Amino acid sequence: MKVLNIGSLNIDKVYQVPHFVSAGETLSSTDLQIFPGGKGLNQSIAAAKAGLSICHAGKIGPDGAFLAQLLSDSGVDTSLIRTAPGEATGHAVIQIDPNGQNCILLFGGTNEQITPEDIEGFLEPFGSGDVLLLQNEISHPGVAARLAAERGMRVVLNPSPISPRLQEVDLDLISLFLLNEVEGAALSGGQTEPEAILETLCSRYPRAEVVLTLGGQGSLYRGKEQSVACPAFPVGAVDTTAAGDTFTGYFLSAWLDGKTPEEGLLFASAAAGIAVSRPGAAPSIPEREEVLCFLVQR
Repeated sequence: MKVLNIGSLNIDKVYQVPHFVSAGETLSSTDLQIFPGGKGLNQSIAAAKAGLSICHAGKIGPDGAFLAQLLSDSGVDTSLIRTAPGEATGHAVIQIDPNGQNCILLFGGTNEQITPEDIEGFLEPFGSGDVLLLQNEISHPGVAARLAAERGMRVVLNPSPISPRLQEVDLDLISLFLLNEVEGAALSGGQTEPEAILETLCSRYPRAEVVLTLGGQGSLYRGKEQSVACPAFPVGAVDTTAAGDTFTGYFLSAWLDGKTPEEGLLFASAAAGIAVSRPGAAPSIPEREEVLCFLVQR
């Protein structure tokens, strides 16, 4: 089994602010740091650090070479990352308030220049029994899901960020949804209660398993045969930017390793708890050994 993530690659510009800027307001930040980021990159790194062998496919500009290097240094196969000369890599402007909460403005850049032909090329080495991981930060996610399913691949979707483009994706093709309450509400027709979100999604997409993250309230799993709840680990939040991506990568690794849903939620929750206690996106993602030690100490 091989795993492919066709995902975003971003440069994150992180500003520490006293509060999120309001309309018409000019606000001074107290600090600026530049980090590698993008949901795709973060999730590939998290999956690799969790022990999963994963290949990342995507596009960068010349300014994004350090992103591909970071992925490679983290154990991710980068043979399918393409460079677009003269183009700007995707980037994000991230505000972090004193409570560690974030507010993000995203520019797609080369992430939005991935063509259907690119996707066909990315998928060529993969086939039946392999797995495709998708988010909603690249162009043509619907094409990627369809072509992967036609090859007999299982498709895992983190439908973030929510946008009209998700309507391109045939959600009946998805084997595993990994989403938060906002994304769950959007895909379930406006349900707000966690159990209602799970019930609606599992009813609409009966072949899929669903993992719903609830921030400080923990996470829930619903599959064909069981439901599982897992509390969050109480930690001091410094920066929540990569929490969901860390959870996604770690849960995916456990899921594909044949762990039980309960084991997967626990593994992913511990990793996310460590990540939020550190600044930055990709740099905050812990190594597998650190997560295992964290769990033993708890």
